[in-house]
Amino acid sequence: MPEAKSPNRYTLRDVARRAGVSLGTASKALNKSGTLRSETRDKVLLAANELGFRPNDLAQALHRGQSFTVGLISNDSFGRFTMPIMEGLETVLHEAGIALFMCNATDDPEREKRHIDQLLGKRVDGLVFTGRRADRRPAPGLALGNLPVLYVFSQSDEPDAACLLPDDEGGARLATEHLLALGRTRIAHVTGPEDFEAVRLRRRGYEASLSQVDPTLILHGPWSEAWGREAATRLLALPNRPDAIFAGNDQIARGIVETLRDKAIAVPDDIAVIGFDNWSVMAEASRPQISSIDMNLKSLGEEAGHRLIRMIRGESQGGTSRLPCTLVPRASTTTTP
Repeated sequence: MPEAKSPNRYTLRDVARRAGVSLGTASKALNKSGTLRSETRDKVLLAANELGFRPNDLAQALHRGQSFTVGLISNDSFGRFTMPIMEGLETVLHEAGIALFMCNATDDPEREKRHIDQLLGKRVDGLVFTGRRADRRPAPGLALGNLPVLYVFSQSDEPDAACLLPDDEGGARLATEHLLALGRTRIAHVTGPEDFEAVRLRRRGYEASLSQVDPTLILHGPWSEAWGREAATRLLALPNRPDAIFAGNDQIARGIVETLRDKAIAVPDDIAVIGFDNWSVMAEASRPQISSIDMNLKSLGEEAGHRLIRMIRGESQGGTSRLPCTLVPRASTTTTP
């Protein structure tokens, strides 16, 4: 009987001894390489299972030239955007036999560099960067060589970087055209800070959908319910108030809906309201429930997985791509979604 050891201390030599084969034969069996009889391969696998043998992943990565692991680095501490992206990404990578390591950089460049350095030490096959906003960010401060790098719901200041984003402008068109199709003629836009690229793109889509733009109906402020309440109050004070409001996100939309309800203004009969993000915590908990534009973040993650696999295989995937958003109608715009 072999000497008792913890499973992670058994070596390939122990497996070979237990199976009664040479060290080279045991290596071929476990690495699925070379030509072996099925009986010999099964004998080695049985011995490894009985000992609880775990191969050295780093050594195998060096041997194969691929570790079947990918690193994900995010600064979205809350996880509002990262978690659905990660779910879609992990689903695709898992089907390809690739494991995902997730690291949180928390807007700390030095912490991000440490994470990257550790992931490179694990010989990951690729890196994915994501965050809580899709604006451009500095490239990693470490030389990555030819390692595949993909930005999802994020962008790099490197001109040829591979970036995958939701179509904010197209989503805003969906929202505005939905309100126009319902017969609304005076549509306001209450949104976030102008220094966000998503804000500028959503405003562009809103304006492009209208035959005439009234600047008094466009209000910028923080991403918050409080701003939605304040903006709604300001819009109601106008001599000619709107009959619909397109909010830049669901938090703002919920603040608007609450204010309209407090002032006994019927939603959607008097004023229809639509948000952006389709964040169920906000949209479905509101009364009435809020129509919204879904950025399809899980699908974005799935597409990221497919693209990253192609990049690992050596295919070029540079440039920025934007995936379409989806309209999710609810009671805040129409009672017959």
